[in-house]
Amino acid sequence: MTRTTKSPKAAKRYTKSEGFRKDHKINWWLTAVVAVFSLTILIPLYFTIVTALKTPAEAGTFSLPTTWEWHNFADAWNYINYPKAALNSAIITVVAVCLTLLTNTFVAYAVARNMDKRFFRFLYYFFLAMMFVPFTVIMLPIAHQMGSLHLDNQLGLMLLYTILGLGTNLFIAIGFIRSIPVSLEEAARVDGASTWRIFWTIIFPLMGPINSTIAILTVLWAWNDFLLPLITLTDQGNQTIPLAQYVFQSQFTSNYPMAFASYLMAMAPVLIVYVFAQKWVISGVMRGAVK
Repeated sequence: MTRTTKSPKAAKRYTKSEGFRKDHKINWWLTAVVAVFSLTILIPLYFTIVTALKTPAEAGTFSLPTTWEWHNFADAWNYINYPKAALNSAIITVVAVCLTLLTNTFVAYAVARNMDKRFFRFLYYFFLAMMFVPFTVIMLPIAHQMGSLHLDNQLGLMLLYTILGLGTNLFIAIGFIRSIPVSLEEAARVDGASTWRIFWTIIFPLMGPINSTIAILTVLWAWNDFLLPLITLTDQGNQTIPLAQYVFQSQFTSNYPMAFASYLMAMAPVLIVYVFAQKWVISGVMRGAVK
């Protein structure tokens, strides 16, 4: 009679596989709900793609195109001057992200380390209240103020993205900063480090996941935004992609395939960024909200 024994590695693999099958059961009801809700994204996306490849006469149906009109993308590229509009959007987005990371994170650090003081608690709740104010309420005052300050240009738009995003960024970052042990800062302060040095050498590097989340959310907002550029930018040469598409659609309202082709070209860069960076968005938001 032979007796077979499993090696420790085999037993470990067996235990893990058994535990996975036992603890990770598929929730078919939740899966079905997610599948149904995903159709709200997949169906419009499918309609956009097939429409961009049709002739104007075929537009408006869900059927596949009889002939694949790839030249719609080239025509849209030329009509909306896509390279110029994409360059404007890229400059505004990159500078807005840099300003946001350099300013909002430091404000979050100052508020998080002084929540026991009444003034800083007031600032925290004041900035959070910004998240609940509808943009349509402050839209006209912002447009008038930016014009009176001669900031109705790209610089003013970058500053608006930095300031108006402060409430959301504080909500994400403060919870994470408060989870960082204060003893790290006290040890650095004993060695003679100033507050600025403590922040840039200790706190800011530890905020990597949160900074990634803030940066990605700012990219998505600045690249896709339509209202702020509409009320801020007065020079047509500075128009972003959404503004260029707005002018394009008003001129060619009947050519839906060309319009949908321009939408896909505008969506492609930021969609690629989000696909590769979505794990940092989810993990960063969870760390900031739970800790």
